[in-house]
Amino acid sequence: MVMQQYLLTYTGVVFALYLHHIIRAIEVPLDPNIQNELPQPPTITKQSVKDYIVDPRDNIFIDCEAKGNPIPTFSWTRNGKFFNVAKDPKVSMQRRSGTLVIDFRGGGRPEDYEGEYQCSARNEYGTALSSKILLQVSRSPLWPKEHLDLVEIDEGSPLTLKCNPPPGLPPPVVFWMSSSMEPIHQDKRVSQGQNGDLYFSNVMLQDAQTDYSCNARFHFTHTIQQKNPYTLKIQTKNPHNETSFRNHTDMYSARGVMETTPSFMYPYGTSSNQIVLRGVDLLLECIASGVPAPDIMWHKKGGELPTDKTKLENFNKALRITNVSEEDSGEYFCLASNKMGSIRHTISVRVKAAPYWLDEPQNLILAPAEDGRLVCRANGNPKPTIQWLVNGEPIESAPPNPSREVAGDTIVFRDTQIGSSAVYQCNASNEHGYLLANAFVSVLDVPPRILAPRNQLIKVIQYNRTRLDCPFFGSPIPTLRWFKNGQGSALDGENYQRHENGSLEINMARKEDQGIYTCVATNILGKAENQVRLEIKDPTRIVRGPEDLIVKRGSLVRLDCRIKHDSTLKLTVTWLKDDTPLYIGNRMKKEDDGLIIYGVAEKDQGDYTCVASTELDKDSAKAFLTVLAVVSAPTNRMTALPKERPERPRDLELTDLAERSVRLTWIPGDDNNSPITDYVVQFEEDKFQPGLWHNHSRYPGSVNSAVLRLSPYVNYQFRVIAVNEVGSSLPSLPSERYHTIGASPEINPTGVQGAGTQKNNMEITWTPLNATQAYGPNLRYIVKWRQRESRESWSNETVRTTRHVVWNTPIYVPYEIKVQAENDFGRAPEPDVIIGYSGEDSYTKNHVDIATQGWFIGLMCAIALLVLILLIVCFIKRSRGGKYPVREKVEVLDHEDHKVDDPSFDYRSLESDEDNKEPPGSHTSLDGTIKQESDDSLVDYGEGGEGQFNEDGSFIGQYTVKKDKEETEGNESSEATSPVNAIYSLA
Repeated sequence: MVMQQYLLTYTGVVFALYLHHIIRAIEVPLDPNIQNELPQPPTITKQSVKDYIVDPRDNIFIDCEAKGNPIPTFSWTRNGKFFNVAKDPKVSMQRRSGTLVIDFRGGGRPEDYEGEYQCSARNEYGTALSSKILLQVSRSPLWPKEHLDLVEIDEGSPLTLKCNPPPGLPPPVVFWMSSSMEPIHQDKRVSQGQNGDLYFSNVMLQDAQTDYSCNARFHFTHTIQQKNPYTLKIQTKNPHNETSFRNHTDMYSARGVMETTPSFMYPYGTSSNQIVLRGVDLLLECIASGVPAPDIMWHKKGGELPTDKTKLENFNKALRITNVSEEDSGEYFCLASNKMGSIRHTISVRVKAAPYWLDEPQNLILAPAEDGRLVCRANGNPKPTIQWLVNGEPIESAPPNPSREVAGDTIVFRDTQIGSSAVYQCNASNEHGYLLANAFVSVLDVPPRILAPRNQLIKVIQYNRTRLDCPFFGSPIPTLRWFKNGQGSALDGENYQRHENGSLEINMARKEDQGIYTCVATNILGKAENQVRLEIKDPTRIVRGPEDLIVKRGSLVRLDCRIKHDSTLKLTVTWLKDDTPLYIGNRMKKEDDGLIIYGVAEKDQGDYTCVASTELDKDSAKAFLTVLAVVSAPTNRMTALPKERPERPRDLELTDLAERSVRLTWIPGDDNNSPITDYVVQFEEDKFQPGLWHNHSRYPGSVNSAVLRLSPYVNYQFRVIAVNEVGSSLPSLPSERYHTIGASPEINPTGVQGAGTQKNNMEITWTPLNATQAYGPNLRYIVKWRQRESRESWSNETVRTTRHVVWNTPIYVPYEIKVQAENDFGRAPEPDVIIGYSGEDSYTKNHVDIATQGWFIGLMCAIALLVLILLIVCFIKRSRGGKYPVREKVEVLDHEDHKVDDPSFDYRSLESDEDNKEPPGSHTSLDGTIKQESDDSLVDYGEGGEGQFNEDGSFIGQYTVKKDKEETEGNESSEATSPVNAIYSLA
């Protein structure tokens, strides 16, 4: 490769820019004058495709065209042997071309010319080869005659109707129709396979109402051949008319058809293998029988299906992956299921590859004594072998060349000399195909030439970037230098950038950069030069532009536009109204520094833009002109005019129609003596909420035109409401409708949730997109789910509602959920994953919410410890005698009797004042009630009776009771109401 080294030298005031190089390949310019003068080996420019199928009714043309200097001559081989064109009167070659023409107007059989053809183009500098072209004649064979017996089958049984079309070239397109040419209705129960056969997952009585004929359409002849039709006779257990069962909830059971689990009709068994070539489409197919007809779902083991190039076809029975690559290898499985069960079939896919280029060899032009190389790198599966040829012959058998060395996929040339020119062919091949590339090596010695026009004039605005071009050619590659003004002033090199193609770029043109620049190209064979004159111009500027004005109707208006520009450049001034050229009528006058409008009318309202331009630059300035209607003066100046709501706007107009915007213009109504402060633009669409108007945007009262931003695939119509200090006007009459072009959605549904409504399901819900978010027809949602932290593939379902229920889920298991919007134009971006939970039963919920919580276990332990302390105190009291007044004990016993006798007695009256205190961890609400931090009350664990413990130590007695104020006030002693004294009294 050649590197460019730049050297900036100063000799007094002489400025030179050097473009120096080391050896690299030379590029011949596209200039036809240069190409016509230089010797050039042949290059193939046009050839027929490798697999070439022709129409037998037409003459045959096999393309082969090439360029070179001298003009190449052509020859052909057929099936590896020389093809003598002159010996066959039907065969000729087009003039100045190698294209073969085989003419059958005088008779002959096109099949006699089938075979493998290859073209050679040669001149004195080498020989180029075309690819090998396999010529085949299209065939449309007739369908063999056959007698088809009546097909008798039981209702509910599976059925396959064979097509077996004749083997045409290319293969015909197959489709099924009745003998009366009515198309066969297809659905998930009845469909055509990729092999052309018609599959019935189960037959029904209605299938006998027509016959079935396979049709084959051939490409070149455009003819359709029809096979003899199949006729069905359905044996049924219930011969009643089909219409009597249409409202039955289960058609099969009503007809006495036994429901069956799915079974695969194609492919057979539980697994199969498939090989596909890189770059083509992979088509996998699963067709299953069963009652009812099974649903088919596709998965890839260990990964997800590539959503960007995956498409489900034929009612989900076929999976197509476009433009297959090595990453698509792996195991795919289809799952066929109905309510009776499911089965799966695994397809192992291996991706092979015909050779494809990594580095295709390129033409190489060298000067004498230069070095270079040709590289031919290809990949494939299996890995292709590389074979080099020179001038159409294997390089091993070519005459020796000491300057050439072959190293696998690379040929290295060293110290090349005149006479070494040749065309090299690289052939990369494996069992799946081959690639053939031609690349010539041309050794040239050419003195320098400047390819740009002579004495160019370049004008540039001051402080702008500019480039001076000096394209050049020569072999060896010349060195290029730039000079300014001969012995002109020295320049700052940082403002200049030198390019490999010879151009000199000035980053910021200043007045001192003006002058004459000379480029000089030099090699060992001579030199060439050219001059470029650079002129620096002043910029065009509007120093005083128009300003926003509000004027009364009938008055005179002046819009300023004062301009400063370079006097050597021609200035053009144009005016625009609302971004379109303004027609200057008899009420307008265009002056050098502005525009005058006489007798302003309402139609003059709008945006006015002054555009000042020269051949090098332009400037513009814009202002808005508002025209007010003239209001008659009141007859009594002492009486104020009454203010009312404004009149409705009128004459709505849509212009500047674009994919995502439109300009809406309206004529204001009378403001009724109160200036209009705002305009409200509303819209209505007729797909999701027809007749319902929505606010779109709001604008100041001084405007009557606005650019509205729109959403895709909405059929808009607009109306405008005027607002003043009194109120709002009536809405204007609606505008005409404008339907925007559709697009794929840009957002996904929000509010995605997953929760169980029963213990064996999970309901997924979301907030749907609205009319301005749908962006296209047939809005639907792709719902995906899988258990969290599992390696299983995503399950998915496409729905048009706002909910989807997943059944047969484990109890209370977390799921990953995604909901993606899709319309007929495509899908929204990949959605975020949210976590939802399947349903739970009551035991699981209580167990999770209470029994397994740390706070509950701690609370139970604390209660047990408290009761233990109370028992110890009680034991100590009893050991001391437990003295207390007999009267108090009698009162307590009487109190106990009262509780037994009185069923309305409240046990909570035994609670002391201390017991009513706010327990730790609780808080008082605004209405004075106390709320525990936990929702669980200890009262829930015991319904009165004596306090006691279960075997596991959990307390089941009554812990706290509510205090009855009146009964507490009647007690003379607080001892009996405390927990300790209560135990003493019981003792």
